[in-house]
Amino acid sequence: MVKGEPPSSSSNSSLFLIGKNSRGNWVVQDQKGLRGGLFVDRAEALKFAMFENGNRPQAVIMVPDILELEMSRNPRAVGDPASNTQGPVARAA
Repeated sequence: MVKGEPPSSSSNSSLFLIGKNSRGNWVVQDQKGLRGGLFVDRAEALKFAMFENGNRPQAVIMVPDILELEMSRNPRAVGDPASNTQGPVARAA
């Protein structure tokens, strides 16, 4: 089995939202708005979310409504003063 890159953050405490955007693409976004991406199907979106959260299914929430990928959030605005000053990380599969 080929191993991928390590999770984006050493802190795996985030919840991940999975759903479809208004164009029908699968979206993953963590609750802090720091990690996420657009995916070709639900399976790849779920695979990313599980990998990023340390394989914790209880930290993945399927959103029944429209979920748009937000890439312009300021991490400091979320209320985490210890967050880094780099912009959000987004990946596409």
